Amino acid sequence: MLVTKNTKNFLIIASFMMAVVIAIGAFGAHGLKATNDEYMMAIYNTGVQYHFYNTLGLFAIALITHFLPNSKQIVVSGYLLILGTLIFSCSLYLLVILKVSWLGAITPFGGTLMIISWMVIGFTVLNELKIKE
Repeated sequence: MLVTKNTKNFLIIASFMMAVVIAIGAFGAHGLKATNDEYMMAIYNTGVQYHFYNTLGLFAIALITHFLPNSKQIVVSGYLLILGTLIFSCSLYLLVILKVSWLGAITPFGGTLMIISWMVIGFTVLNELKIKE
């Protein structure tokens, strides 16, 4: 099947991100419970959840790039989503694993990038995809 370079790149990145989030989730469930209280595990699991859901979203972005192959906005949004997810989730993972509380101050930057990414995707789809009549 022929797809654009961006579609293939997003599918590859999303696949590896999904493998990583499954491993990180399992590590948290089996390796961190003994050394962390419920509050810290909730923080860790928030990172896992956002990582997982935005990775699923990246698969959707790959599909959108197939339908809008010339959309620079979708491509930029995809990379913003990747960056935002990494900043958000990794700051929470490291906060719990390393017990470094100032990492929590970085988390909102990742969340902001994720919000911007999804807003740009929504407006781009709204404006660029046409309904077949």
